[in-house]
Amino acid sequence: MRRLTTVDLMLAATVVIWAFNITVTKYVLTHGFRPLAYASIRYTGAVLLTAALAVVLEGSLSVGGRRTLGLLGLAAVMLFLNQLAFVYSLKLTTGTTVALIIGTTPAFTGLFSFAVGLERPERRFWVGALVTFAGVALVAVGTGGGLSSHLGGELLAIGLAASWSVYSVTIAPLMREYSPLRISAVVLLAMCLPLLGVAGPQLGSQDYGLGWLVWMALAFAIVGPLTLTNLLWFTAIDRVGPSRATLFGNLQPFVAALFAYLILSEHIERLQIAGGALILLGIVLERTRSGAAVPVE
Repeated sequence: MRRLTTVDLMLAATVVIWAFNITVTKYVLTHGFRPLAYASIRYTGAVLLTAALAVVLEGSLSVGGRRTLGLLGLAAVMLFLNQLAFVYSLKLTTGTTVALIIGTTPAFTGLFSFAVGLERPERRFWVGALVTFAGVALVAVGTGGGLSSHLGGELLAIGLAASWSVYSVTIAPLMREYSPLRISAVVLLAMCLPLLGVAGPQLGSQDYGLGWLVWMALAFAIVGPLTLTNLLWFTAIDRVGPSRATLFGNLQPFVAALFAYLILSEHIERLQIAGGALILLGIVLERTRSGAAVPVE
């Protein structure tokens, strides 16, 4: 097994922050915030913070080239769909279920990376991804009452994983030309505008007399999961590729389920625990492979 590297620590920090954010978001959605109102306020705050940092540290947000703009546009669309799936999946089902279904992300990422010729993952990677997917299937079955009880939320959770995979694959080539900070600022800005557009009715009808804990949760959701982790995630993708980064991120579902259990008192079924164990096994299989996925120039 390889020794821990700086990239491993960056990915671990990202995973823990993202995992906690699932519990945070579930909390604010059950304590007064409407889904689109929360999402749009959160992303507006992240845009202002990230763009300000980019201008101060790099002096510009400029990007150029038709191909670059096309990739940035696709990334913005995927992030927009990802955020819609995120808030409404948590609205419709439990944080535990959403967290564990996110474990399908590496399978989607490996497929998309292979389809566009970005990487050629090794056989052990696919074995780990399939084991992970089997674990997610157990999680879905173990939700209690079968898939039909929260089918909408579960399908959106799968869409959440798929859209993040496409997003990760899309931004990978941009790392050769621009910094993670600049890419993050531009993509957040591009997706925030349509998000504000669709969130207009909920923003107008939202009751803003919420408790201080809800607003503190919103502040965390802006600074941690959006601003800080975007920089860590983009940097990790640049160094190790999207397939390995997202497969390492399989720690997120199990950690997020633990947060939901400890903080939100959500119940974890035995099948869900078994599924979480399979997800962790998928990570071990990937971590002990002979080498990284082969990048394609």
